[in-house]
Amino acid sequence: MATTAATAGEIQAAERAARLPIWRSVVTPQRLAGGITNINFVVDDAGERYVVRVGDDIPVHQILRFNEEAASRAAFAAGISPEVVHTEPGVLVMRYIAGKTLTAEDMRDPARLARIVPLLKRVHREMPRYLRGPLLAFWVFHVIRDYAHTLTEGGSRHAPRLPELINTAESLELEVGPVDFVFGHNDLLPANFIDDGQRIWMIDWDYAGWNSPLFDLSNLASNAELPHEQEERLLTSYYGRAPDQRLWTSYTAMKCASLLRETMWSMVSEIVSELDFDYAAYTEDYLGRFARANAARKAGRA
Repeated sequence: MATTAATAGEIQAAERAARLPIWRSVVTPQRLAGGITNINFVVDDAGERYVVRVGDDIPVHQILRFNEEAASRAAFAAGISPEVVHTEPGVLVMRYIAGKTLTAEDMRDPARLARIVPLLKRVHREMPRYLRGPLLAFWVFHVIRDYAHTLTEGGSRHAPRLPELINTAESLELEVGPVDFVFGHNDLLPANFIDDGQRIWMIDWDYAGWNSPLFDLSNLASNAELPHEQEERLLTSYYGRAPDQRLWTSYTAMKCASLLRETMWSMVSEIVSELDFDYAAYTEDYLGRFARANAARKAGRA
């Protein structure tokens, strides 16, 4: 059933993308691989290439498209993301960036990681200069608690695990302690970075919002599966000093929270998403990552 619904949704999304009023010729949208909250297409039109993202608000994941548009426009103004050329309800059109979509292995390359840290600083420090209008906050512990309510109400197969997961999240929130406040990307999967050979771009601002810089740092590290030594270099490069015990404790707690949030995002997607994606396998992958990181944190090795 999920595959049939997803296929119908893809056809409808492609037709919607093809009918946009900005095209100067008849276009045939080509589906882009990936995309687990949107359906994405590449469109060639009159010698120009664009990416069309089709997706409505997803309140259960706290995705509101007005926020994504505002962040995308600010990211372009800050030189971080491609230009937004058209929006309408449920549609965002950007210029296409030709380059390599990164993998976790790519992210672990020391030279490339050294180029990503300054880019992340620009997100946190420069993007706010260009932001307009109302914007969301992204506090991972609120997201985790909200997901737990959704899973309980939806009769999720994971409901028996929730009390333990929420208790762990509460402990992690206390360990994080006071935080700085910046504007974050909050979804630093490797696939949200494109290297065009000259520079690295960041894309996909679905979850953008005010947050602690520790979330982006730990989210990047956990999704790229950085080894301990690279995590230390990441923090040293970002903060300009080696992490002391207080920073390391906050960071490792936030890393566990990042992994738990990704796990619970997938648990919720199992019961609400119609996209053709193996959320059950994704859940088990990230549940394992979270368990390993949390065990290492408790042992003082995270």
